[in-house]
Amino acid sequence: MKANRMEAFSDGVLAIIITIMVLELKVPEGHSWSSLVGLVPKFLSYAVSFVYVGIYWNNHHHLLHTVRTINGKLMWINLLLLFSLSLIPFSTAWIGESNFSATPAALYGIVLLLAAVSYMRLQYEILKQHSSDSDFVVVMGRDVKGKLSMLLYLISIIVAYLNSWVSCLIFVLVAVIWFVPDRRIERVLRNKS
Repeated sequence: MKANRMEAFSDGVLAIIITIMVLELKVPEGHSWSSLVGLVPKFLSYAVSFVYVGIYWNNHHHLLHTVRTINGKLMWINLLLLFSLSLIPFSTAWIGESNFSATPAALYGIVLLLAAVSYMRLQYEILKQHSSDSDFVVVMGRDVKGKLSMLLYLISIIVAYLNSWVSCLIFVLVAVIWFVPDRRIERVLRNKS
C-alpha cells in the first residue's frame, strides 16, 4: 500500500474531528452581542483545539512524505494517533463547558500527551525505514520540540489541579511553539531534489 491512502484516510478523520468540534458551538438564545459572552470559553477552547488539529495535520502530511513502505504496524500506530486526536472534540467541549476547570484541563492535557506520544511513536517507526545516517534520521532524531511538548503536557496535567488557567496557558504555549510548521522534513526533501 502507498502512503497516500493512509494520508487520505487520516485527512478525512482530521476533517471530521474539526467538524465535530465546531458543531459543539451552539447558537445562543439571545440576539445581541452580549448573548455571545457565555460562548467565550467554548470558543477559546475550540480555537486552541483547531490550531492543534491543524498542527498535527500539517506535520503528519510532511512526515508521511518520508515513508518508504506501509505495513500493518505503521497503519495501527497511525490509527492510535487518530484515536488520540479523535478525543480532542470531547475534551475541548468539556474544558470549554466547565470554564477551564481543573479536571477537564487535566484531561485535555492527557489527550494532548497521548497524541504527542502517538505521533512520536509514528515518527520513530517511519524513521526505522531509513538508514541511521540518512538525512531524515539525522534531522528528526533531534526532536527537541516534540520532547519539550510532552514534558510541558505532563507539567500542565499536574498544574491543572493547582491553577487550571496556568495549565491552559501551557497548552497555548505548546501550540505557539508548533504554530510554525516543522520545516526539517521540507529542508531534507528540498536538498534531495
